[in-house]
Amino acid sequence: MSSFVVDANVGFELVNAPRPVDRLVGDEPVAPPLLWPEVRSALHVARWRGLLTEEDAYLARDLLESDIFRERRHRRLGERAWTIADSLGWSKTYDAEYLALSSLLRAPIATFDRRVARAAEHLGIPLYTFK
Repeated sequence: MSSFVVDANVGFELVNAPRPVDRLVGDEPVAPPLLWPEVRSALHVARWRGLLTEEDAYLARDLLESDIFRERRHRRLGERAWTIADSLGWSKTYDAEYLALSSLLRAPIATFDRRVARAAEHLGIPLYTFK
């Protein structure tokens, strides 16, 4: 089983997808601690705006809180995210945290964000491709 890092936009899509676990067979999705509050917030916003029903939002939140993603920490995560944000000219380090974890774990990153994908390419981090 190989690990790959999931960013918040992929996490959001997976917890809302029909049968998301089927898409992850054979691979282990991991994420920095930041994933959970970011995805919870996005689910809340989607419910608030009427993009998700209350029931669907709660089901997605429950799936997020299950073991679908494994939390991974690294003692150098914050430092590496800071350095990546500086090198890319980003004022915020949120997206850099996902890239930093990928870099530190030497694992591909799954993202639907073009800016993050371009940054990963620039940093030599491979992109994860869903089967």
